[in-house]
Amino acid sequence: MDLSSLTNTPGARKSRKRVGRGMGSGTGKTSSRGHKGQGSRKGHKQKLGFEGGQMPLMRRLPKRGFKNPNRVPYYGVNVGDLERFEDGTVVDSEVLLAAGFGYRSAKTAGVKILGDGELTKRLVVKASAFSATAKAKIEAKGGTCEQI
Repeated sequence: MDLSSLTNTPGARKSRKRVGRGMGSGTGKTSSRGHKGQGSRKGHKQKLGFEGGQMPLMRRLPKRGFKNPNRVPYYGVNVGDLERFEDGTVVDSEVLLAAGFGYRSAKTAGVKILGDGELTKRLVVKASAFSATAKAKIEAKGGTCEQI
């Protein structure tokens, strides 16, 4: 077997419809475009959302809300989740990513340590942000919080 002997599965490739090739072809005369109107002309293409001159839906609906361009996204990790690391570990975004926290979002977003759960180990935690309760719990066990 070689490349010259390869063939397509029967019915896998369909030839394109040739329009405007006489009345006997079934797609002659108007070439499946109907009679008159915008759709029958060459170069026919309407803008996305165009409704024939009627006010489009996107313009009929009211504008609502605000997107803050300066918003900093954070991926939250609770203090209780840090319990899986060994005593004295330096916990940063790379270590959290390797442990299965944050998946892809931790690469683009910062990591914020939140205060839910209990911590019994002494850890050095490096993160973009800390909640007040998380900082208190980490430092109460002798650990340190470094904001990066």
